[in-house]
Amino acid sequence: MPRASLRLKHSGIRRTNIYGYGCQLRFRSAKSLAEEFAFTKAAIDSLKSEVVLVGHSYGGVVITEAGTHPKVTDLVYIAAFAPDKGESVSSLIANPPPGAPVPPILPPRDGYLFLDREKFAASFAADVERGTASFMADSQVPWGVDALAGAVSEPAWKTKPSYYLVASNAKMIPPPAQRKMAARAKGKGYRVQRPKIALQADVLGVAQSMTTGQSLTNH
Repeated sequence: MPRASLRLKHSGIRRTNIYGYGCQLRFRSAKSLAEEFAFTKAAIDSLKSEVVLVGHSYGGVVITEAGTHPKVTDLVYIAAFAPDKGESVSSLIANPPPGAPVPPILPPRDGYLFLDREKFAASFAADVERGTASFMADSQVPWGVDALAGAVSEPAWKTKPSYYLVASNAKMIPPPAQRKMAARAKGKGYRVQRPKIALQADVLGVAQSMTTGQSLTNH
């Protein structure tokens, strides 16, 4: 993977340089995919370097749509959605296999979605410190209903190199679904024995895995 500016979305990380990669961090509510795409495009336009886009969870949808930007060289999915053309988060989670964990998404409130605070840690942040998980539950970034249904128009992974880290103990996106999306995107694969929030729990380990080409655990 070439040296480039690295965008970590939804990570909670505030380092500006990781393993030689300059980082630009973006945090905002996701009202719609179109709005997220416009916001991300503006961020890319503001940079003078080539860009590696990194997406976690729903952030994978955003980088899939925004990654067609000519400055983007690579895509990195951290236990994230990697939709194909016409797919959205809504369509990807519509028919879970029997026994698969179901994300604890509460009914919409004023056009936005939140995860059930009481189930947040178990489903999304099981391996971070309890106080940190509680803070994360209380400080959720609003997720617009329209963002859930936002369909990708042209998936960047079809033309750009991609990397996919599978969180094998994930409760939000089942590992089989992660592996399927990774294989479809022909993503160079890595696996960690962590729940969904792998990037928050071990950001340096994840970054090292992606930059050195080494798996964090045996496949």
